[in-house]
Amino acid sequence: MIPFGLTSSGEPAQLFVLQDRDGAEIALTDYGATLVRWRAPDRRGQLDDVVLGFNRVEAYAAHTAYFGAIVGRYGNRIAHGRFTLDGRTHELATNNAPAGIPCHLHGGRAGFDRKIWASEFRPHPTQPAVTFRLRSPDGDEGYPGNLDVTVTYTLVGAGELQIDYLARSDRATPVNLTNHVYFNLAGEQTESILGHLVTLQASTYLPVDAGMIPTGEVAPVGNTPFDFRAPCRIGERIEHPNEQLRLAAGYDHNFILDPRTDPLAPAGLVFEPQSGRLLEFRTTEPGVQFYTGNFINGSEVGKSGHAYGRRSGFCLETQHFPDSPNQPSFPSTILRPGQTWTSRTVYRLSTR
Repeated sequence: MIPFGLTSSGEPAQLFVLQDRDGAEIALTDYGATLVRWRAPDRRGQLDDVVLGFNRVEAYAAHTAYFGAIVGRYGNRIAHGRFTLDGRTHELATNNAPAGIPCHLHGGRAGFDRKIWASEFRPHPTQPAVTFRLRSPDGDEGYPGNLDVTVTYTLVGAGELQIDYLARSDRATPVNLTNHVYFNLAGEQTESILGHLVTLQASTYLPVDAGMIPTGEVAPVGNTPFDFRAPCRIGERIEHPNEQLRLAAGYDHNFILDPRTDPLAPAGLVFEPQSGRLLEFRTTEPGVQFYTGNFINGSEVGKSGHAYGRRSGFCLETQHFPDSPNQPSFPSTILRPGQTWTSRTVYRLSTR
């Protein structure tokens, strides 16, 4: 456990470091249960940090890009910051307004990414782990019920990070947790992710309106710039004259993962040709928000002293669908008393 600075309210933050026998290193902080660093070898054995972030908690507190954080109670957007549950309408904080249309984003103004979580470090020769715990009180950002959340990061070995989520509530409430890590497999100091090759096991995606809220349509990816069923460079079609790409200024859409016999079968791959690094992800979630860092604007100076510019990192946010509390046709995100919500996502880094 290493001191990591002070939050804006003066709370001390801590850093935890996990290492495997191959030299991979993952660092996590209790501020936002955030993934701060992932050092992994390239095909020549050179170690680089492949996730965007900062060297001190003060920088995380000063910015709103959600680098590496757990976001919640609800990852992604809820239209107009409002939903009705069991006949009662709940008003949430509105902290985002695409095209001037207010919505609730990633848990609100002071979501889980802005909290100090209780932490427990578990050293282990082959599977070190850190468990983070947080209570979100009834009324937090407008949500009903006391929600208890546990997130455990385990470095399983061979460059594999497993993230396990668990939540319980004493009242019915929406829950949609995810990690908002930004990857750049060429190294976090590298300017662009447009040369990365992406494969997603997703035949459909969710188009959005001007407010970045799903329209309710489930659209096929075939013959569109959203078809990543075969490897495709991020930059190959990102500037195509496509209305969905225009609305999002690039990719910022939820892809519906194809049904799999094994829920933890590979759901997608990203390959960076220069370094040879290959990122595989698996998840029990039904969707993944593929985001290409369209709104990173150079104001964030990262760990290496390099300013992060537009499209310098990509996200694969495994989750349920945006605005599900308002869209009955989407898989439910409502957690009720007596139920336990669990989820698992695995990211694996290797080379070829």
